[in-house]
Order: sequence, then C-alpha cells, then structure tokens
Amino acid sequence: MSDFIERTLEKVANIGMGQSPPSSSYSDQERGLPFLQGCSEFGNKHPHAVVYCDSPTRIAPKDAILISVRAPVGALNIADREFCIGRGLGFVEGRSALTKYLYYLLTMLRPHLESRGQGSTFEAINTSDLKNLLLELPTPLEQRKIARILTTVDNLIEKTEALIAKYQAVKQGMVHDLFTRGVDARGHLRPTCEEAPELYKESELGWIPKEWEYRSIDSIALRVGSGITPTGGSEVYVTEGVIFIRSQNIMLDGINLSDAAYISEKTHQQMAVSEVFPFDVLLNITGASIGRCCYLPDGLGPTNTNQHVCCIRIKKPNEVDAKFLSSVLSSPIGQNQIFRLNAGGNREGLNYQQLRSFVVPWPRGKERKLIATRLISIETRIQVEKQMFKKCYLLKTGLMQDLLTGKVRVNIDKPGEAAA
Repeated sequence: MSDFIERTLEKVANIGMGQSPPSSSYSDQERGLPFLQGCSEFGNKHPHAVVYCDSPTRIAPKDAILISVRAPVGALNIADREFCIGRGLGFVEGRSALTKYLYYLLTMLRPHLESRGQGSTFEAINTSDLKNLLLELPTPLEQRKIARILTTVDNLIEKTEALIAKYQAVKQGMVHDLFTRGVDARGHLRPTCEEAPELYKESELGWIPKEWEYRSIDSIALRVGSGITPTGGSEVYVTEGVIFIRSQNIMLDGINLSDAAYISEKTHQQMAVSEVFPFDVLLNITGASIGRCCYLPDGLGPTNTNQHVCCIRIKKPNEVDAKFLSSVLSSPIGQNQIFRLNAGGNREGLNYQQLRSFVVPWPRGKERKLIATRLISIETRIQVEKQMFKKCYLLKTGLMQDLLTGKVRVNIDKPGEAAA
C-alpha cells in the first residue's frame, strides 16, 4: 500500500445529509420524487420506495451511494434514480474518487462506521463522521479496474439470486399442481378438476384424483413422538460427537447443520428413545418456527433430537415417501391443518394426538415416487444455485479484502487481471 494516498472522504467525494420534507408532501401516488426516510426500503443493491414527495428538501443524485446514518448505521444502496432522502440517510458521490469504488470501500468499512455510531442512546453518525472518514486510495485507474472486477462478481451474484427466485416460484407452482392434480401413468399432470371433473372425487381435503386415498398420519406412521432435552441442557453439548437436531436446524428445504449442536455418545445412549434415523420426517411443534418440516437424509450417522422437534417415522422408511410426506406437511395442506389447531389458543404447540389425526393425500406408490422425484429435482436445482451464490459471495468478500487493502494489486496493463 506504499503508493496508496491517504485522504478523508470529504476530500474525494461530495457528501450530503438527508432532511425530512413536510409530511403534507408525502403521497403513495407517483408524484414528485420517491422518498426514503431511512434504509427500511433498501434492496440488495437499489432501494424500492413506496412513498413519494412532491416538495423534496434534500435530493440524492442518481448513481450516488445512499448510506444509513441511523441504526443500522452503514447500510448501503446505490440510487438508480434521484431520491428525496430523510434524516436517516446521507449520500456520497465520488468526485476525485470513483463512486463505484467508494461503494465497495464503504461496504468494507461498515464495522468502523458502526463503531462510530455506538455509545449513545440513539445509534447514529453525523456529517463530521462521514467527512472525516479516513481512506487509503489507489490511483483512479486502479480504482476503476478494482470496481470493474467487483461489479462483475456482483452481477453474477444478482443473476444467481434471480435464478433462485425463479426456481422457487416454479417449485411453489409445482407443489400446488402436484398435490391437487397429481400425475398420470406417463408422468404428466392430470387435467384440472374444472377441465375433467370425472377424474376427481370429493374428500376431506377437497377435490382429489379418484385414484388417491387420503390417510391419517397415524395410519401410515410407525412412530410419532418428539425428542428429549438432555439433563443439563446446552451445558452437555460437545464440540463433536452425535448430531443433536434442534428446531433451528429444521428448514423447509432440508436440514441445516451450519450451527449444529453435538452430544456425547454416552448422552446419546441415555436418550436412545429419541434417536432419529434416515428418512424420518421431522416437524417443529413449538415456537415461532412451528410447522417447518423436512426429512432426515441418509449419511449423517447417529443423530438425536430435542423435545421441540417431532419425529414421524413411516412404516417402511424410504426417501420417496419421506420426501412426499414432508412436502405435503410443508404445503398448504399441512400448514392449514397446523394453523387451525394452533390458532386462537395460547400457541403452546402441537401434541402427538393432533399430529396423528392429520390427513394427507396418499397416492399409490408409483405416483408418490413420480411426485417426489419431481420435487427432489427442482430442489436440487435450487440447492445448486444456493451453493453458487455462497461461493460468489465468499469470492467477493475475499476479493474486497485483497484488492481494497492493496494486499493484491490489479495489473493496470491488462484490464481485469490481478497480480500478487
């Protein structure tokens, strides 16, 4: 960093602080400029205003950096048009420094800005904090090339997010169709009930294909029961050992073990009754995450669970039926039953008798397999894109740390390349 130049932010950029316009000038009609009081309407990169102002007092120019100056301090967006900004925001517009470069640099410096805003009753930073923010900057040409590299990664992240959203929307529509229409022997969706009423019959679940049964969980399950909290609670957790599933590990798209707890083999043996096995369906039965459901995949080794998670073990456990049942319980069919049982009371949760009475569609084995296979396929696509998103995000974080600190310098003779 020997040839980086030290400058305060005010020396290289225009800085403006927001000011709230008269409330009489607010409207939800698209008159005047979109108005942002704070960062509550920030998106991944650009804000999405829902209020407009026809008498703006402070305007952030297009392409400027929008920065939150009140809690949460340091949140950033880029103005994709002019915005009227209130007291919760400021803007930064590069002058002798490139605005896009400053956006990434301020992102990396957010922890410093947050620390400046702490220590008072109302967490905030002021104009002086921004103006006197000390930066170390490379040459304008190097700034441009660093910004280009990071923008390329950002664009890849945005495309990946768009693909995830697309596949999730496809999955949502697929779940509705598969659990109301099912598939025929060729694997094609049946015509709708309106198109071919002769293919359907009325049931407790509404209109379902004539070939389908509807069954209670009690009739298809070998076991319905929850785990146990070990004596001593979290104090008995160990750094490695038997995976201990808690409600925060149960997601609608599968088990998330990023913050998994572990118990010793001895504790596991003492809790043998609550051991869970591959293809058990796991359902959260208490708390804010009540109703989240997925199945336990194969290959995790010995696994146990606590009392907030219910295990539903199908009589002949297999991945197809586990996927089918967990998807039904995660769909409106299951979630509506959970809501009806849990609404209006003290929301303590579900009990086993209630769960055993749940009614689910239960097509013949071949059709269950076709439905489950389709769902597994779309979810695999989503997981692939989520892994790509994670890799891109880590790449961006690493590049920012290397390039913005000068640890790795870009080759200014060959655009887009970096040299150690």
